[in-house]
Amino acid sequence: MQTAKKQWTLDTANQTLRKFAKLVNGDKAARKLHKDETLKVGVDLGTSSIVLTVLDQNDQPLYGAFEYAKVVRDGIVVDYIGSIQILKRLKAQAETVLGQTLTSACGAIPPGTGENSAKVVANVIEAAEMEAKEIVDEPTAAAKFLHLATGTVVDIGGGTTGISVFKQKRLVKVIDEPTGGSHMTLVLAGYHHIPADDAELMKRDPKKDSANFPIIRPVVEKMATITKNVMATQLAEPVIVVGGATNFKDFVATFSHTLGRAAQKPEFPQFVTPLGIAMYDK
Repeated sequence: MQTAKKQWTLDTANQTLRKFAKLVNGDKAARKLHKDETLKVGVDLGTSSIVLTVLDQNDQPLYGAFEYAKVVRDGIVVDYIGSIQILKRLKAQAETVLGQTLTSACGAIPPGTGENSAKVVANVIEAAEMEAKEIVDEPTAAAKFLHLATGTVVDIGGGTTGISVFKQKRLVKVIDEPTGGSHMTLVLAGYHHIPADDAELMKRDPKKDSANFPIIRPVVEKMATITKNVMATQLAEPVIVVGGATNFKDFVATFSHTLGRAAQKPEFPQFVTPLGIAMYDK
């Protein structure tokens, strides 16, 4: 008897995202592992943080951890040694909690950043003493987690906005533009005449959401305009926005208004891509 294939639903995605968010904040495993259980590991080298994801063979979250970092800029690793050191720490923490050695992992890069970028990510994984199984583009990894056969995934990261369009499980368009969360930070820094580091902390503060959003609204509108231009030639719905830079109360409404059609956002959108990356580790 064949198992029914999963299909995109927001509720299904949110259930898994809630589980993973609890693991990330709790520093523990989801359950006790079986002896010699095969694990699937994902490494997301982001502009603002590095996320380590561990799944079981059924793609259920077992462990998650992240560390804020400044080792990537606009999707490119700029601090190779720092990346390795952070990943080694996260790997050691995971192995202590899980009681098992992590032997392989998959990584991801923004679309269009080239073969050299993929090699650097693979080298970071290998230097952390794991076999680099596969390096995929970020919005495509997000679509894998979402089980999205037809639709558009907009992955808004720290430095770039990546867009992948799928039709009947076939990738028909993928682009990446240099507009992301770091651009929001720079706009806040310029508006308040403060250092970028202080603006980044201000941007992350949920208590300042309503004060910050009117200032960074033009950046969100630009992201939506980029997506709209892609969809003019390759329309596919639903439109799903993911990535930590979408964590503003009015983000989806503003994005949808400029896009001219409804967009959806899962809970904990910053963890969609890391979960999808790990699903490629076979």
